Amino acid sequence: MIALILATALAAPPATKAETRVVEYLRANVKPGQPVVVSELDNTVFTTPEDRAVLARLFNAFFKMPLYMAQYTAAVGKPPTLREISEQFRFEVPGEADVLLRIMESDPRMPRFITRDAATGEIASVDVDRILAHPRFGKVLERTITGWEGRTAPAFATTTYDRKPLTSDSLAGKPHLVYFWFTGCPPCMRTAPLLAELDREFAARGFRIVALNADRALELSYTDADRAAYAKKQGWSFTLAHMTPEVQEAYGTVSVFPTMFFVDRKGNIVRHFVNFQEKATLERATRVTLE
Repeated sequence: MIALILATALAAPPATKAETRVVEYLRANVKPGQPVVVSELDNTVFTTPEDRAVLARLFNAFFKMPLYMAQYTAAVGKPPTLREISEQFRFEVPGEADVLLRIMESDPRMPRFITRDAATGEIASVDVDRILAHPRFGKVLERTITGWEGRTAPAFATTTYDRKPLTSDSLAGKPHLVYFWFTGCPPCMRTAPLLAELDREFAARGFRIVALNADRALELSYTDADRAAYAKKQGWSFTLAHMTPEVQEAYGTVSVFPTMFFVDRKGNIVRHFVNFQEKATLERATRVTLE
């Protein structure tokens, strides 16, 4: 019960009035074949700092969504649901993901890389190759979805919650998991107790977990104290540190959370997962990492 209350408390907050106002305006004014010009909205429609901050966040999310959808599809084998998109981009207004997708479909500047179910609005297919061919997304996406298994794990340097330096050198010769997540991410919250179980079961055999939190990179308002309290309630006793933009880029511009890299004693990635995975899958990956 305590864990459930904590998870609820750390979930993304309800939509602000500004976010609701911006989304409802967009919902009412998106026209097929007409691009949404953010600078015009910024100058003529949304004139308060709160509205402009929401507009800027949605604009950033808009251009990250194709990469997310392509990475998710390539890794999972099917498109993400509207709910999963909302969870990843912290869309709190009902139907917000649909509004962003409608803008994407109506904007002639965007490649036509998705099809949607006319009845439900869910994404039916994602054309990963078309996104790869687009100059804005191609190079980043190619690095993101290129097979990771068998490759040497990228080097990284960051800091822990208590501001101590942490580098990949400290993991040399140790089988480990590099886990990317952010606070309030629903699939991350489902994964959290499984990581605690992995740690308890395999730490004695030398397995290590490094959890890299993306809150700062995603500009979330949680504090180190919030993150430490969450980790304590989950029973985490492994290494907790921050995902920096440099670490994010080194690992293929991680855009799906959680993302997991299992690395063997030689420093090679042996398993790579995105999104929630069942305990049995994580246990099998850990055993392979320990071989």
